[in-house]
Amino acid sequence: MAKPPAAPPRPHLFSVFPEHLATRLFASARRVKLTADQVLFLASDPGDGCYLIEQGLLKVSIVGPSGTERILAILGPGAIVGELSTIDGLPRSASVTAVRDAELDFISRTAFDAFAKTHPEVYQHMVTLLAARLRDTDGVLAAGSFLPLKGRVARALLDLAEAFGQPVGQGRTLIRQKVSQSDVAAMAGIARENVSRILNEWIRLKLVSRLSGYYCLEDRAKLESEIKL
Repeated sequence: MAKPPAAPPRPHLFSVFPEHLATRLFASARRVKLTADQVLFLASDPGDGCYLIEQGLLKVSIVGPSGTERILAILGPGAIVGELSTIDGLPRSASVTAVRDAELDFISRTAFDAFAKTHPEVYQHMVTLLAARLRDTDGVLAAGSFLPLKGRVARALLDLAEAFGQPVGQGRTLIRQKVSQSDVAAMAGIARENVSRILNEWIRLKLVSRLSGYYCLEDRAKLESEIKL
């Protein structure tokens, strides 16, 4: 089977920060390495700083009283995690785990505060990042509350395409990260068996395909119609 096209180069550091500011902020960062399935931090852990993802893939999740996991976001290179506790100093609000081997740069809350004293504009960019995360979380909650099962799966695939999608011609979008049906189920907040049934149906209808383990959105417009409330 043909290999998927090469991934496009990622933006330097993270897109909401100007390059010069991001470079200075993480100039003295400590490198952290994670293996697949290793926990970076758990919800309620002390908030001691934030991390910039240089390589790999991480998931941000919460676990309900019954032990069911709900993935709030899947983040790749260039994303930052732990920013909320870096601002308010409160415990972590969610858990972060490596989906596959990852390398991150860590700066402590103390280092961030010292940097912000000489570069107060960093707060403006951090607020932009927090606002974007809040909008994403609102979307996740709305999907879980109001959308039918197909709409929830479509929302998960479209979110992945927004974060990791690469156009491959004729309106098709390749998700340049390998995610399992269990991951999609945890993002959608439904059982994996339902995700499998829906994806198999969409593959038969040529709305979605698989290419070397990667999902490809063949008809994005029809998937978007599934998430209209």
